This record gives sequence, C-alpha cells and structure tokens, in this order.
Amino acid sequence: MPINRRHLLRTGTLALGAGAPLMNTGPVAAAPRAAAATSPGTAGAAAEVTADAFLRLKPGSIVPRGWLAGQLRLQLDGLCGRLTEKSHFLDFATSGWVHPENNAWEELPYWLRGYVPLSVATRDTAALDRARRWIDAILTTQQSDGFFGPRALRTALNGGPDFWPFLPLLQALRSFEEFTGDTRVVPFLTRFLRYMNTQGKGAFDTSWVSQRWGDCMDIALWLYRRTPEPFLLDLVDKMHTWGADWTGALPNAHNVNIAQGFREPAQYAQRSGSADHTRASYRTYTELLAAHGQFAGGGFAGDENIRPGFGDPRQGFETCGVVEFMASHELLTRVTGDPLWADRCEELAFNMLPASLDPDGKGVHYVTSANSVDLDNSRKTQGQFQNGFAMQSFQPGIDQYRCCPHNYGMGWPYFAEELWLGTPDGGLAAAMYAACQVTTEVAGGTSVTVTETTDYPFGETVDFTVSTPRSVRFPLLLRIPGWCAAPRLQVNGKSVPARSGPAFVRVDRTWADGDRVSLRLPQSTTVHTWPGNRDSVSVSHGPLTYALRIGERYVRYGGDTTFPEYEVHATTPWNYGLVPGGGLVVKRASGPVSANPFTQSATPVSITADARRVPEWIADDEHVVAPLQQSPARSAGAVEQVTLIPMGAARLRIASFPTASPDGTPWQPEAPYRRIRNKHSGKVLAVDGMSTENSAHVVQFDNSGTGDHAWQVVGRGDGWSLIRNGHSGKVLGVDLMSTQNSAHVVQFEDNGTDDHLWQFVDAGSGWFLIRNKHSGKVLGVDGMSTQNSAHVVQFEDNGTDDHLWQFA
Repeated sequence: MPINRRHLLRTGTLALGAGAPLMNTGPVAAAPRAAAATSPGTAGAAAEVTADAFLRLKPGSIVPRGWLAGQLRLQLDGLCGRLTEKSHFLDFATSGWVHPENNAWEELPYWLRGYVPLSVATRDTAALDRARRWIDAILTTQQSDGFFGPRALRTALNGGPDFWPFLPLLQALRSFEEFTGDTRVVPFLTRFLRYMNTQGKGAFDTSWVSQRWGDCMDIALWLYRRTPEPFLLDLVDKMHTWGADWTGALPNAHNVNIAQGFREPAQYAQRSGSADHTRASYRTYTELLAAHGQFAGGGFAGDENIRPGFGDPRQGFETCGVVEFMASHELLTRVTGDPLWADRCEELAFNMLPASLDPDGKGVHYVTSANSVDLDNSRKTQGQFQNGFAMQSFQPGIDQYRCCPHNYGMGWPYFAEELWLGTPDGGLAAAMYAACQVTTEVAGGTSVTVTETTDYPFGETVDFTVSTPRSVRFPLLLRIPGWCAAPRLQVNGKSVPARSGPAFVRVDRTWADGDRVSLRLPQSTTVHTWPGNRDSVSVSHGPLTYALRIGERYVRYGGDTTFPEYEVHATTPWNYGLVPGGGLVVKRASGPVSANPFTQSATPVSITADARRVPEWIADDEHVVAPLQQSPARSAGAVEQVTLIPMGAARLRIASFPTASPDGTPWQPEAPYRRIRNKHSGKVLAVDGMSTENSAHVVQFDNSGTGDHAWQVVGRGDGWSLIRNGHSGKVLGVDLMSTQNSAHVVQFEDNGTDDHLWQFVDAGSGWFLIRNKHSGKVLGVDGMSTQNSAHVVQFEDNGTDDHLWQFA
C-alpha cells in the first residue's frame, strides 16, 4: 500500500568504468540477494570491499565562488540558516537529541545533515559554532551499549529501535569529523553501528528505514575503510538482505524512498562484487524515468507516491525527493565512475532545485512541477496530486510540509562538495562545474590548488589555473557532459584531444605552477520530444532546460519579513504551444552573472521562441494546469514570439509544451471532476482505502475532500459514459462483469468492456439513477447502509433512495 508520509508523521511511532553509457539493459533477472549473517562478527576481516571509482575530498577542500557561493550565502541567510529561530523541532532546550527523555524524530538530523556542510562551504564561524554545539550535545547522549538520542526510539519500531531518523545524523557526524578531525566521532559511530548489528530482522525490514538502508551502508563502508572491523561487513549484509529489495520491481511507491533506495544495489556491489547489483540500480533508474519521468527537469512524478497513469508534467516532485535524488547521483558518480550520473545531478541542480524555494530563499514548497501556473495555499481535492494537502505555496512549512524545510538544506552544500573528486591514483577529477577553488594533496603528497573560473551553466567555457609549490605529475580528469558533442580542450594554449560526452577526458602530465587549462563545452539548442507524454516537447541549451516566462505576482498571505508565506499567481498568458520547426534564438545579457541568477530578473540567458496560443488549454477550478493532450494541438492563433528562461529561474512555468499548428489535433476541454452524493446516506462515492489498484472496492464515505471522492464523467456516445476516479485514474465497473444483484462495484483500468459504461437517468429534482450498460442494474448501497465504507453495489431499481445520486 502506498505510504502517506505526512499521515505517518502525525500518527506513527514518533510522530562500470568512466565513460560507460547509462545502462539500459532491458529485461534482466533480479540480482541475487546475499544471505545475511545471523550473528555479528561472521564476516572475515580480510573480506574485500571494492574501492570507489572516485574519492570524496575532505570537506572544506573546495571553496565555492561566483553564483554558487551566492546560493550558499542565500541559504545561510535564509530559511535553512535561520531555521532554529522558527522550527520547534530544532529547539535546543527541548530536543530529544539533546535531552533523551524527550521525543524527537528526523527533523534535527535532516537539518544538521545540510547545515554542517553549509557552514563549512560558507566558512561561517558562527554557523560552525552552532553546528558544533549541537554535535557536542548529541555525542554526550550515548549509552554504554552504543545507543544515543531519544530513549523512546529504542522501542519505537516493532518493540525495537527505529533506526531511520539516525541515518541522516550519521551522515552529519561524518561530515563534521572529516572537516574537524574530531577524534570522538569514529568511536562513537563504531559503538552505535555495533549496537545496530545486534538487532534482529524486525529492526531492518519494516517502515522507512527498510527502504533507506543505502544511507547507512554508505556510512558503514566509509567506517570500514577507516577501521576495518569485521562486524561492519556483517551489518552491511543485513542491511541489504533484510531491507527492501531494490534489485527487482519497485518495492515502494514513495518518491523519496525511490530517490534514496534505487542506488542501494550498486552500493552493495562494492561488498558483493556482483555486476548484477550495479546493473539493478541502472535498470531501476531507467525504468523509473521511462514510466514516470517523461518531462523536463530530471525528476519524476512523485507528489508523494508515484501513480500509474499520472505522469503529466503537472505532477510534482517533492523537494525532499529532489535533494535525495541529487545525493544519489553524486554517490553513484563516485561509486561507478560513470559521468552520466554527474550529468543527471546537474540537471536537477540547475532546473529543479532553485525553483523549490522562493527567489529570496526564505520559503520552500513541498512539490515542484515542470508545468505549474499557480502556487496557492489551497488543498487540491480532485486527485490532481497524489497527496491532497496544500503543497504549493512558499512558506517555512514547519508543520505543514515538515520534512522538506528541514531536509532541503543538503542540496547546494553537497553539490559544492562533489564538484571535485579524487582519483585512486592520486589525481583530481572535475565531476561537475561551477566557479570554485580546490586545494588538496595529489600524488606524492604535494598540496596543489586549482582555481576554476566559469559562468557555467550560463556560459560554456571553464578555465583552470594550477598552483603548486613544485612541479608534480598527476592526472587531471575533466567531465564532458552527455549533451556536448564537440568539446575543445587546451593546456597552456595547446590543443588536447577530447571526445564527445558522456566521458571523462584524462590529462596526465607533470604540472607546473601557473599552468592553465581551458575547456570549452559548446552549448547547442535542442528540442526534445517526449513520446511518453503525448509528443510534448522541451527546449534545452546545454545543461539548462527552458520554460515559458510567465508574469509572477507574489502575494504574501502570512508570516513576516524573516519567514514570509507567499502564493504566486500568473499575470500573463501561459497556454502556448511551440511552433514545430519554429525559430529559437538564444540571448545572453552582458556583464557578470549575478549571485542569484535563478530569478526572472537576474537570469543572464533567455531564448525567444515561436509559439501559438491554445485557448482550450486551461487550468481547472482549483488552479491546476490541465494535463497535456496530443501534439500537435490545433491552433488558429497567430504566431507570437515568447520568451523562455531557465527552468530554475521560473517559479511559475511551462517547461513541457504541446506543439501547435493550424492542422493539429483539436484540444478537448477536460470534463470537470465532481462528487457524487447518495440521497439516502448523504455520503459520496469513494474508493476503499484510497487504493489505486484494479478491483478495489467502491464505497460511500463522508466527503473529506480527498481525490478518491472526485469523479469525472467522460462521454462515450449514445448516452453512455465512463466514470473516472480522480485519484486512481481508473473507471467505475462491476466486479467480474457480474449481472447479479448486490455485485460489488469496483474500479478498474478501462479495457473497453460494457460494465465500464454507465447512463445517467433523470429521476427529477436533481437526482438520477446511474445504470450499468452490461447488467442493466443501477448503483446502490449495500443493505441501504448509512455508514462510512459501506460497499457500493449494483441492484435492480426498486425505487429506494439509496439508488438516487446527485452531483455535489
């Protein structure tokens, strides 16, 4: 059953080589699951763990500059940096992470995971002191058996420990140790993971932690490389074997679980040595994007849980999902050495992450969509999004959004840390691009500094200057993105061969102080067609995808100047289709790139495009853009020139366009979604448990505003209609096509059978019978019940009020 994270938070326990193509292996047998050790210490100390293809540099080795430094400062001065002033979950005086007698869960671990590297990246001493104060207090809570933090978590899951909220905190502690060299952290982590290893299967195989063991596996393998304790490999085996199985079909529909979990087999391949495990992660990613990511921006349709049939660009991707997906891509770049994972991370960083916050970085929203024309603070009741609470306005969202405002903070700091990586042979690899300076030891222990000067992704040239106290030989690897077909590389003015991406080009030479490297990554404008989304199109120039510039009116409805709450409404038309083969002209503003280029006013690049209005394409009565229809759409409107700006600079945006032409397919206005109320009980048609499965029972329920209570009548001719559910996308039918009285009414994928066709028969005064074409019987309520969850059935019409319905 899909997990509703916010519901659980309210009601739960406590509230292969570089340059290889991204594998698309087709059908492959699920990777083998290793047998876990049943007691600690059974894995031999000599067991091999494969090294990462690239190595993390010590935090603080990279000093961001340019626009990236601006984003980090914006974050420190904005919501993340000041969250302790707003979030009651981050109250030092009451937090269970400091005072174990109190309750606490994931919020402080989430925040600290991002805040520690943020304080390092910005070199802000006050922030570093604040992080140290929290970590000092947390370290003092450890008990003799290794457990630490809120005591209630010892028995919160199946009578045993709930390990999930610890995992982000372990990552924060690692970052702190790597930067400060604090000698307390490694023994602390060792004791805690030893405690974890003593737990039984029930601590590993249920709830959130079962889906997210990849986070802890990363820590355990890092710790094993520092202190090769045999029990750590035993623990890694347990995580893989007892946790969710990510080697086959998706074990879970929750977007954040998927964003974190899909990489776990590739991580475990370092322990198992099995290429099948690595291939499993590639295959899951490929299949996920093919089914749910057929639109611009690099994310997928995960407005809480993924839903079959709901892959339109209006579907949102949770902010937690964006940053977790980025972190997964960063980790996979290191583990596999495949440059395409870095491509994917940049895609999310430049096109999705900036728009998950307001332009000042003071508020976050829960979901970000490729197509979104209004960001209000109203819940959606027609199944537009999988979760129905208000998710779109910008606000601190401490309780309304809860996880996202605490978790988003790792996005830019982790990105900054992963710009440069070490190579096993003592070299340096430029994995992702932004202006920065990196200082680290290379082969032979020589400390070198490489200064990177660039406007990338807004420009296409990246220049590097080497500073070294003596001549030193080491390899320098530079990533060529997959979108770049003709890179140009020069070292001290002399051309060096560089092949098209995706690849790493390797320059292995003796470097002297002042050596210069210039890499040009020519950016071309491309139009991508999405066959899986009605042949819609998106426009990219280099790593940036572009969206329609829509006039944005910010309306503050709450909060204050420090923590404002904004709705955003459109002030200009947005319902445009691009002209097939029309002109696309790139424009670049003069002058330096601003510290915050991901805004409409400061973006240095734009594209002028030919487009036509599609007047029938509108938003619904809850201000959500209607789904795309088949391209090209028919439009008799004049060709207009519209402005496209980078997706990351557009909070309101159309990034996946229909195409439009005079001889295209007529655009059909979408039928409204409405409630259907029973006269006898006063309750409305619903789907039991909000299920999205075939054959789920249709019931009656009090109208609570959930999407499974919304139904769309779709005409099929001769007075017969389908009745489609807003939440599941499935249609009303009769179980097993029965013609018997009291046969259950269910939902099912429309397969053209007559039991899916219904006729509305006027019974006067606004009431009607709903008759099935196959059986001739009408909708009624089993036993004329007035209770919630009573089954809806078919029955011969006998004049009872439970057979009468009206649109509410």
